[in-house]
Amino acid sequence: MLRFRTLLAGPSRKRKKNPKTRRRTRAARSDAVPGKQCDDADVLRQPHQLETFPPEEEEEEDGELGFRLKRSARSAHGVQPLGNLFLSPNAANSRNAGLGTLQSLTDELVLEILGLLSGTHLGILATVSKSFYVFCNHEPLWRNLVLEALGGDFLFNGSWKSTYVAGCHPSFDVGSVGESGLEVRDFYSDYVFQSWLCANLEMKPEWLERDNIVRKRGISVEEFVRSFEEPNKPVLLEGCMDGWSALEKWNREYLVKTCTGVRFSVGPVEMRLEDYLRYSDQTREERPLYLFDPKFGEKVPVLGSDYEVPIYFREDLFSVLGNERPDYRWIIIGPSGSGSSFHIDPNSTSAWNAVITGSKKWVLFPPDVVPPGVHPSPDGAEVACPVSIIEWFMNFYGATKSWEKKPVECICKAGEVIFVPSGWWHMVINLEESIAITQNYVSSRNLLSVLDFLKKPNASTLVSGTRDRVNLHNKFKNAIEAKFPGKIGQLMLKAEEKAALQKKPSFWDSVTDSKAGAFKFSF
Repeated sequence: MLRFRTLLAGPSRKRKKNPKTRRRTRAARSDAVPGKQCDDADVLRQPHQLETFPPEEEEEEDGELGFRLKRSARSAHGVQPLGNLFLSPNAANSRNAGLGTLQSLTDELVLEILGLLSGTHLGILATVSKSFYVFCNHEPLWRNLVLEALGGDFLFNGSWKSTYVAGCHPSFDVGSVGESGLEVRDFYSDYVFQSWLCANLEMKPEWLERDNIVRKRGISVEEFVRSFEEPNKPVLLEGCMDGWSALEKWNREYLVKTCTGVRFSVGPVEMRLEDYLRYSDQTREERPLYLFDPKFGEKVPVLGSDYEVPIYFREDLFSVLGNERPDYRWIIIGPSGSGSSFHIDPNSTSAWNAVITGSKKWVLFPPDVVPPGVHPSPDGAEVACPVSIIEWFMNFYGATKSWEKKPVECICKAGEVIFVPSGWWHMVINLEESIAITQNYVSSRNLLSVLDFLKKPNASTLVSGTRDRVNLHNKFKNAIEAKFPGKIGQLMLKAEEKAALQKKPSFWDSVTDSKAGAFKFSF
């Protein structure tokens, strides 16, 4: 097995996403259609003619670089980072020889092309050479095949390839697919290796040390508004979930029993909770599927009665739209390593996130600071960012230590609530299996910014959580004026007065002649 002391960091991989879409599949077709029929192939056996060698004893940790692999880390098929090739003068990269005329293509492009193939053709191509064996066993390819062919009706079987075979070819001996696979000599690839590393790397202690968020317990609503909501600053609130029955009741057994037969949104598909939990127990991938459902309260009404909105967030102006309001609340369940990469919450809303079980690492940047490695388009419709959260920590987190405007960070544990202000960039990763509730809301403090956001020229691409994106601004504004006459005008006047005060010159500015550089007396 590769020793990390020889690891040379590869280039950062990036993916593009729409801010209103939390996740997108990377290494295969982006037009996946759940429910697509399985192909009728049966050639999915592991190639027997490839050269193999016994893996060396596994090193769990390398003290020099501090990397620690998960105990359940699977084989990397012998793939090593490209830099290791230069440490083996007599070695040739079997990646190139095995690809033939395709060797000039980038690894990412090779995988994009392979993403166009069926499971049958991937299985056949894997027998052609060592190189194709490695590429054709890239797990995200099989993940997309499963989601396309089976939607959410699959039982995870340890790996996506094995799951595909068991689901699409039940008569085939899944045991012959294997889990660890073959070890291929002299295969060097930064892209493939980093994908494997990010899927199997534990969070480093130094990534968890910084905790600089303001923590408050028992503050009044007035203090929350004055100190955090109006200045648009995050805060971690303790004790405001006391009395929630969800804190006592929401464990696996209760949720599975209460939600029997109910399907929840998981990435691009819908799954039964018991099937998702089976998947989350076994998955070891770079970007685990995340249960993130905006309709849980309608699907299982009792869940909505197991918690109440904390007193700080009860002004909910989007409620004036009734059933036409955008999606605003979600139940979130995910295994260790799952989470959301950097994004700004939809429609310029603020949010609160309450952890019921587990713990989450948060990293937040203010609206005027774009996180390193994140590249939003000028109109905000697209965001290019690292493929996974672990990759961001590996390649970009260290740079923030020297920044003047450091991110706000914390670990939010069960029973704690974090306030995420409007416009703040944030990412979150589950440090263990976690269950949480989150809600986005509009209050008097961010109403004007929400209205401005909803009337942007490209609102049809930016607005999310509703089918009527173009008319949402007018509907919302009219409903507010009908329910709270004069409220918008009062807020606009207050905002103008605040802006005027900020522009008003100080005494010393008023008596200083900026041209002459001296005082001016006008008695």
